Amino acid sequence: MRYRDWINELSEAERKFAPAELYLAGDQSLLWEGRRVSVVGTRNPSVDGVRRAKSVVQTLVDQKITVCSGLALGIDTVAHKAALACGGRTIAVLPTPLENVSPKQNQSLFEEIVENHLAVSEFRVDSLVNKGNFVRRNRTMALLSDATIIVEASESSGTQSQAWEAIRLNRRLFLLESLVQNANIEWVQKVMDYGAEVLNKGNISELLDSIECTQFGVEHGF
Repeated sequence: MRYRDWINELSEAERKFAPAELYLAGDQSLLWEGRRVSVVGTRNPSVDGVRRAKSVVQTLVDQKITVCSGLALGIDTVAHKAALACGGRTIAVLPTPLENVSPKQNQSLFEEIVENHLAVSEFRVDSLVNKGNFVRRNRTMALLSDATIIVEASESSGTQSQAWEAIRLNRRLFLLESLVQNANIEWVQKVMDYGAEVLNKGNISELLDSIECTQFGVEHGF
């Protein structure tokens, strides 16, 4: 199954927001084997945020779930590296062409992911990089994932764009309990009203068990 054939099988809402093209580097089977969950958050995490992200990733890997993230600094980097350290699988969804990795600090991480895992971009090699790319990246990451987990984020965090995209695309959205308890973050309270679920140590295994696999490129890949 090629990408454009897969688009035709999506719902109307999913087709509306799916990228026209998808460029891949690495193990493409990660897009159709098993479940995929995005782990995202702030570029400036707290010590507790880093610890929580690692714990979440460990649980995902234990359940054979592929960890998706955006290769950004902060929680994204922690998520990718934790998945690698735990012996899990990870997908990096880039806001830039595959040939123009951003941030440059993650070039070596990108190369490791391409070698044994998967990197994805909707941007051609000659595409310009602008702020809109990051929103589009989050939309594509939400689309490719069966669910999104937000670890830590501020009121102004770009992470909120993925939260809304997950809701729009009818994907499960989980917020760590520590994030929800921060009443100062208005968008967090709003996405809770639209069906986001609270994730904590007591329910994480049960909620992850309930995630259904999106049929993406089944049998033949792209």
